[in-house]
Amino acid sequence: MTNVSRELFPPAPEGSKLIHTRKYEVRTYKLSEDHFLLRGVVCDEKPVGLYIPGDTEPLWMHHMMVDLTVAYPSFVIEKADVTYYEHPHETCTPIAEKYHLLEGLSIARGFNNKVKELFGGPRGCTHIGALLAAMAPVAIQSAWSMRVGNAFSEENRKNPDSIEQRRRAYAMNLNTCHVWAEDGELVAAIDRGEQIEVPLSVRRRLAALGRPDSDWDSIRS
Repeated sequence: MTNVSRELFPPAPEGSKLIHTRKYEVRTYKLSEDHFLLRGVVCDEKPVGLYIPGDTEPLWMHHMMVDLTVAYPSFVIEKADVTYYEHPHETCTPIAEKYHLLEGLSIARGFNNKVKELFGGPRGCTHIGALLAAMAPVAIQSAWSMRVGNAFSEENRKNPDSIEQRRRAYAMNLNTCHVWAEDGELVAAIDRGEQIEVPLSVRRRLAALGRPDSDWDSIRS
């Protein structure tokens, strides 16, 4: 098995010159069995010396952070805070308070449409909007991590044949992509009581550690 590169970008095209980098990073912190903090940052960076000749440091044009406290498993946003660290205009920051309107919304289905309705165009900040769009799928991904070792997993073990329980487990993923299509093979397999395949990244890592795929069951529970 070949090693997987941890470099996000391949080498730049020969003869090209880097002129801009936008960075998104989203992290989830488990606060309790029924709450997590979803924290996202966006940063626009100009390379050294591009805007200011002789400068020895890259220049950050935008650096904003969004903190969302989310209830689980309802995915309702209970608290929303926006912080501006770097911004091009003095008048950028007053819009931050408006993002408290996110409170009470579900970050699951329909979230992006609601964000556009509330904050699209002149009603909000385009960079915060793009960041929120990047954060929403991470909330859904975080649901899998919230289940690790908690009562949800215990309930699954007590009711392994409950189709209602299995459907609740994947409800947030249903129709989010072609793999999770409601009429697809994966959903049909889960409804039949079959186990979801071990994620490829987990399988590769277990193999690298010399451990069997069956270890995934103990990791999840």
